[in-house]
Amino acid sequence: MGVALVTGGSRGIGKATSLLLAQHGYKVVVNYFRNKQAAEEVVNKIVANGGEALALRADIADELQVMAMFAEIDNAFGPLTALVNNAGILFQQSTIENLTADRINRVLATNVTGYFLCCREAVKRMAYRHGGEGGAIVNVSSAAARLGSAGEYVDYAASKGAVDTLTTGLAVEVAAQGIRVNGVRPGFIYTEMHASGGEAGRVDRVKTALPMQRGGQPEEIAEAIFWLLSEKASYVTGTFIDAAGGK
Repeated sequence: MGVALVTGGSRGIGKATSLLLAQHGYKVVVNYFRNKQAAEEVVNKIVANGGEALALRADIADELQVMAMFAEIDNAFGPLTALVNNAGILFQQSTIENLTADRINRVLATNVTGYFLCCREAVKRMAYRHGGEGGAIVNVSSAAARLGSAGEYVDYAASKGAVDTLTTGLAVEVAAQGIRVNGVRPGFIYTEMHASGGEAGRVDRVKTALPMQRGGQPEEIAEAIFWLLSEKASYVTGTFIDAAGGK
């Protein structure tokens, strides 16, 4: 199937995606920043099931670390054919009065600049003009890009709005180079990320306000990502799957 990089692949949606891609024959690179043990557990699970995987540490907000990670992938598995931009951060729920420039910039550095950098390095390897054989990129956005996350984290929501624009623009830019670029916008999913916002039980609090009356599972998002990467989505680029229970 090729070589796939999943950023933030050690937990939540990234973990579910890494496991699913491996099941379908991808060689999977599980990127992580802090939790080496969690990343290695994902790799070990893939290997135990007969797949190939590698855990690589890199802060995607750091340009040199991103470049080094892609060089390591080249050496280990060869050129990338699939990129899942999934790594993201958010901070404690806050209204705008309490946002600082430092917090805003940290969110944007990972959630926006990091996605750009990974896309750049992927395109250098996938594009026909660079001797590549094409590929697919899926940017994990958020329903927050449409909804705004008022009173919680407008900074995070704005970063995902930027991800959507990146997806739209890059899809047009590289379509003739054999690269498809799409986005997935998850809604309220049961992952560890909500604890970062200070409310681990957030999904259970809001689920009754959702049309489907429940939160989503990471595996449900992984299926959407896998489809967009697959040949079954061969004529799909520059579009988004909203996986948010009707919200």
